Amino acid sequence: MKRQVLWADFVLPMTDGNPVIENGAVVVGDDGRIESVGAADELIARYPDASVRRLDKRVLMPGLINAHCHSGLLRGTAEGLPVWDWLQQFIDPMHRVIEPREAEAASWLCYAEALLSGTTTIVDMWRHMHGSARAASELGIRAVLVPYVAEHPEHDYFETLDSNERLIESWHGGAGGRVNVWVGLEHMFYAVPDAWKRAVAMSRAHRVGLHTHSGESRFDVEETQRRYGVRPVEALERFGLLDAHHVLLAHCVWLSDAEIERLAARGVGVAHNPVSNMKLASGAAPVEKLLAAGVAVGLGTDGEKENNNLDVFEEMKTASLMAKLSRLDAAALDAWSVCRMATSTGARALGMDAQIGSLEPGKAADLIAVRTDTPRMTPLMRGRWSNLHHNLVHAVQGGDVDLTMVAGRIVVDGGRLLSADLQALIEHVNDLAPGLFERRDAWLASNEAKFGLNEA
Repeated sequence: MKRQVLWADFVLPMTDGNPVIENGAVVVGDDGRIESVGAADELIARYPDASVRRLDKRVLMPGLINAHCHSGLLRGTAEGLPVWDWLQQFIDPMHRVIEPREAEAASWLCYAEALLSGTTTIVDMWRHMHGSARAASELGIRAVLVPYVAEHPEHDYFETLDSNERLIESWHGGAGGRVNVWVGLEHMFYAVPDAWKRAVAMSRAHRVGLHTHSGESRFDVEETQRRYGVRPVEALERFGLLDAHHVLLAHCVWLSDAEIERLAARGVGVAHNPVSNMKLASGAAPVEKLLAAGVAVGLGTDGEKENNNLDVFEEMKTASLMAKLSRLDAAALDAWSVCRMATSTGARALGMDAQIGSLEPGKAADLIAVRTDTPRMTPLMRGRWSNLHHNLVHAVQGGDVDLTMVAGRIVVDGGRLLSADLQALIEHVNDLAPGLFERRDAWLASNEAKFGLNEA
């Protein structure tokens, strides 16, 4: 890999002060790391032997970070229910019958979709994740793989801590450091106390993160109080789950001020999933309170079944609008804050801000080029009327991403996936999905009376 200079109309490093470098460039070394960021003419002169690529009518910025996702094959087929009913009727029955080849196909397609829409790092909680690791390795995405673990007699159809640990031992640090594996718990309710202790011990022994859902719905809060006498974050702390090497919590919609203080004091990251929280009628997370308290909040799409796409640009717009609507304040959650949530603050939520999230020397060359020659980006103003950041949050869509680079490797160019045959991935999923649905229907039909299910 030869040193290269990427030269664009605008460079957004997403560093302190939110600088915008007009006619800027990023120098990418042969090791896949950023060597320099600055004015294009200066860098081209400083590196005369580097190849130069002019990205005309483009803005270069850090790749987006999807801080919470689930690969899947249920897009558009799990609709119209609040989260706990939705899990029981649509999602958990799928987990009972899914096969490794189906789980792998889902990850191939979801990671391809992510790369095409500008996501360079994805936190994926999913099943049979040796296949997910292969997909991430080949496609070129940076992935944090988090198995869906349940250690409870009533939920014995998920991954286990044993299979989670085998995945850590096989794949953590794989693909040149792009593939990492964390400890996953579907939810506190899906594990017994001994499993909580082992999950934390595994996280600390392997020096990897722990990821779980918390405070997603009012039912979550009410049921936690019924079972343990405290609210969700207080329960996580009481039972030692916040003592893991690093903790990332998905959702955190229903937080008290005391819980926010606990998260800040413990350095816990939060993945905010506004589209999912709206679709499942879960509520609006107190994002501005979390940020003001010093909690690192990233953005997540959640899964394809509860979104129904993996476009983090759409998540940026929705996060801003949700904050404005829920507070009845048009100034809530400004555009720069949202851009940081999708990049630098998101990296901090993952505990990976030394490696990714901004365009700085020494960090991985994970970056994207976004088209500016579209109606959505027009007019593009400079100076006192500068609107680039507003357009990125409120106008751009994932399809406006022209180039995606991860660790110095271009994996999307001209809006086309280079690392796999996209149409073949789509056809493979379409071939596999009916079998999964047939097995799920058969399971529901034979267990409806036992579990009180309604096929809906």
